[in-house]
Amino acid sequence: MMAGLPFLKMHGLGNDFVVIDARGRKVNLDEVETRAVADRRTGVGCDQLILIEPAKSRLADAYMRIRNADGGEVEACGNGARCVADLLMREKGSRHAVIETAVGLLDAEAADDGRVSIDMGAVRLDWREIPLAKPMDTLHLDLVLGPLKDPAAANVGNPHAVFFVPDAEAVDIAALGPVLERHPLFPERANIEIASVIGPDRIRMRVWERGVGVTRACGTGACATLVSAARRKLAGRRAEILLDGGSLTVEWLADNHVRMTGPVAVSFSGELAL
Repeated sequence: MMAGLPFLKMHGLGNDFVVIDARGRKVNLDEVETRAVADRRTGVGCDQLILIEPAKSRLADAYMRIRNADGGEVEACGNGARCVADLLMREKGSRHAVIETAVGLLDAEAADDGRVSIDMGAVRLDWREIPLAKPMDTLHLDLVLGPLKDPAAANVGNPHAVFFVPDAEAVDIAALGPVLERHPLFPERANIEIASVIGPDRIRMRVWERGVGVTRACGTGACATLVSAARRKLAGRRAEILLDGGSLTVEWLADNHVRMTGPVAVSFSGELAL
């Protein structure tokens, strides 16, 4: 691990990140070191570690690299992208930023009340794009575990399976989540959402994040949940998603892109030491 490496601790609705600006120096943290930083007892503690790197595309302000608490690199993180966008917009003195990720460019802009709105790109719904291990209707997966059955699948930069239940609070997601994440149907594992539709524009959602566990919020999970609810005619194409850490506003646009709006916050800053 690199001594004296500055970081920011940020969060979006309690989904928390260690953010490192790697644009001015080379930062190489392996899986073991990432797990050490993410450890909530002996490290800083976070759901994801995010590196802000120089952009590869001339259209982008910076490249965002994401590693889960288990050390593995992942393609997308909605709450993390809002945090990075907020930093870049403040740095530029602008209300707009473009973030480059492994799955493409994300357009972000400042919204009301200090919130950030970000276009998470086009949602992918074909079974090959989730991906699933075999052909299947992504609106009704043949998957059952305990009280959970018949999820919908969506890829919002990463794979999601959304289970609709009468009462999301009553489901033991901590017990069922790790089994479902690694189900053979998901060759790249999956994020697991448990959702209850309160009304056409309000959905309660809890999440088990791939490579992390139960988290207070998941931006891409909120997007996948809204899209899945709209596809099943359980909700409209715009809704407030109520998570453990607060609420996100999500809209499935006519061009198949998903826009997510929510708050960001800086908790503290520090330096990583040996």
